[in-house]
Amino acid sequence: MNKKVLVVDDEQSIVTLLKYNLEQAGYSVVTGMDGEEGIRLAAEEKPDLMVLDLMLPKLDGMEVCKQLRQHKINVPILMLTAKDDEFDKVLGLELGADDYMTKPFSPREVVARVKAILRRVQTVPDIVEEKQEDEGQIKIGELKIMPDFYEAYFMGDLLELTPKEFELLLYLAKNKGRVLTRDQLLSAVWNYDFAGDTRIVDVHISHLREKIEKNTKKPSYIKTIRGLGYKLEEPKGE
Repeated sequence: MNKKVLVVDDEQSIVTLLKYNLEQAGYSVVTGMDGEEGIRLAAEEKPDLMVLDLMLPKLDGMEVCKQLRQHKINVPILMLTAKDDEFDKVLGLELGADDYMTKPFSPREVVARVKAILRRVQTVPDIVEEKQEDEGQIKIGELKIMPDFYEAYFMGDLLELTPKEFELLLYLAKNKGRVLTRDQLLSAVWNYDFAGDTRIVDVHISHLREKIEKNTKKPSYIKTIRGLGYKLEEPKGE
């Protein structure tokens, strides 16, 4: 079954160009022209990935990201920005975008980026009749991660994680007890897409702590190692 991509941009020429090239690459494509339509289509069409322009009528790309995440719609988002847009990439990623590209770009470059994001985010069928126990699952205290199903649970409850949050948590868990520098995390989770801007790591760590720590000011799972980075460890006394 073809992966579905939602393209939301108010420039018809860009929409037409991206739709053609994505379809040539084997994707099913749905298009929208403004932010409100983008949110509606994301909910109705359930795309595997969203290509979203920053400057849109009605609601801009930042607000679309924010509202989608508030509605627990965790579709991966590739944000498109113009060179003269005032775009804080860390803020955009904090609000839920997974990656960004600057206009002008080649359609081939966009298709390559879409493929890369979808490779990193291996989605699981919505309906699994009998979910087998994930052989590669990782258990750390009250935290359980099931990589094959792209799911994580804390105290038995399914965590609502963005794709990048899940990848970061999984990488920390696979390296349980090891101190990982921010640059190591950038390389492993973001493929150096944001090399040198380690704030994005701190932002995502903060989001994870809000979801798995009973006390975010005194974390028992994800520890900050001053001057170095972070490590995930088994909570003491639990």
